[in-house]
Amino acid sequence: MKVLLDSHALVWWFSDPGKLSKRATSIVSNSTNTAFVSAATAWELATKVNLGKLNALALVTDLPQHLEEEGFVELPISIGQASRAGLLPLHHRDPFDRRLVAQAQDLGVAILSADALLDRYDIKRVW
Repeated sequence: MKVLLDSHALVWWFSDPGKLSKRATSIVSNSTNTAFVSAATAWELATKVNLGKLNALALVTDLPQHLEEEGFVELPISIGQASRAGLLPLHHRDPFDRRLVAQAQDLGVAILSADALLDRYDIKRVW
């Protein structure tokens, strides 16, 4: 299975895995699955750290290393995905989440997220 990790899922994986559902933990820990982490997620986390809304500076500054150690795959944002994200209905007000939706749609992968608002889009959400 290929999944795109939502920001909270990534943070919880590294800082408080007990917050993940049993299914989410099983999916991420299974080495036969591919876990993608979007550049949008890195941007969102860094923004939240900078605003003082998230205490995860070490995670953000060393994110590439952490991703490599876990076997997660970095996912850049293409122009097509960015355009798609900008045109999505505003079911979800968070532009970072709409970027993830656009990437998941483009790649045909599920989003691993506890956020049920994502179900309003044409994507598969697992949790």
